[in-house]
Amino acid sequence: MNLDSLLIVAAAIFGIGLYGALSQQSFVMLMMGLELMINSAILATVAFWAASTGGSPKGQMLAIVFMTVMAIEMALGFALIVNVYRARKADITEKLKKLKA
Repeated sequence: MNLDSLLIVAAAIFGIGLYGALSQQSFVMLMMGLELMINSAILATVAFWAASTGGSPKGQMLAIVFMTVMAIEMALGFALIVNVYRARKADITEKLKKLKA
């Protein structure tokens, strides 16, 4: 695949993630939209890296580091969601009026 097609796919995935993050009220769907947006940024970064270095595999290590950080961030996010649900029985964003207890 060439750079143009990869960037089009990354932009489409980012758009879907942005729509999912802004239109949903469920915490889980919000997190899924954010994850799609981060994945599209990783895809664009790796595509630029591969295009600029002639296919050098060094950019793949950067992508693996980004995915590891993203997995940790999503685990912390879901842990916070579970904690909010246990404390306030709020499963959508509208039920959570304020963050302070």
